[in-house]
Formats: sequence, C-alpha cells, structure tokens
Amino acid sequence: MLVVGSVVLRVTDLARQVRFWTEALGYEARTPADDDFVLLRPGDGRPGPNLSLDVAPSERVLPPRIHLDLYADDQQAEVRRLVALGAQEVPWTNRPADADYVIMQDPEGNRFCVVDGGDRPAPPRR
Repeated sequence: MLVVGSVVLRVTDLARQVRFWTEALGYEARTPADDDFVLLRPGDGRPGPNLSLDVAPSERVLPPRIHLDLYADDQQAEVRRLVALGAQEVPWTNRPADADYVIMQDPEGNRFCVVDGGDRPAPPRR
C-alpha cells in the first residue's frame, strides 16, 4: 500500500518559502533542516500530508501540471490572510462564475487554490 507522504515544491529562496508555508498552513519544519531541503509537517498532531521545499532549479510552466488545493472554512478570510503573508491572487478570465476556488500563488509563483470547504466533512484524526 502507498500513501502520499509529502508534496515537494521546488524553490529558490528557502528561508522565505519556509516562513510563508509554515505561516500559511500552520506547519512546522522538521529539524534538523538541510541548507537545500526542508520538510514541513502539520503542527499539533493534525492530519495532512507533509510539504517539502527543495532548492533546485526548475522552469516555471503555466498552467502548472500540479497544484495544491487548500480547503478553507472561511475562504475570503484565508485569501486575505495569505495575501498579507505574501501570496497573490491570480486572475483567470475563464474561471466559472460559480467557482468555489480562488487561484493564488506563493511568493515564488507556485500556484495553489483556496477552496471554499465549508461543506466538507472533517478529516479523520491520526
């Protein structure tokens, strides 16, 4: 059996990305961290996959082949909070009028969506 252990993002400025993603997700960095790789894991024993940040050259391709969907109980509050942390909303003219997501990017341009998750069931505890 396989499980998703970690989603890996390629980054340039590791310290900046660690600050952004730990604040954005409430994650903590596993220690000791390397100079070119940091594994972030959910804090307080919460369930969820790890997010690893890897300093490696990579070409940014749009639209990205993979992105994170982050579920929010209060979508607009989370969007505002993420913008204050350094994220940006990404305009998309083909976005359906009834879309339940907001497309965003982190400080280095890695795309993710903030999804209105108000009706989703609570995840199981580990």
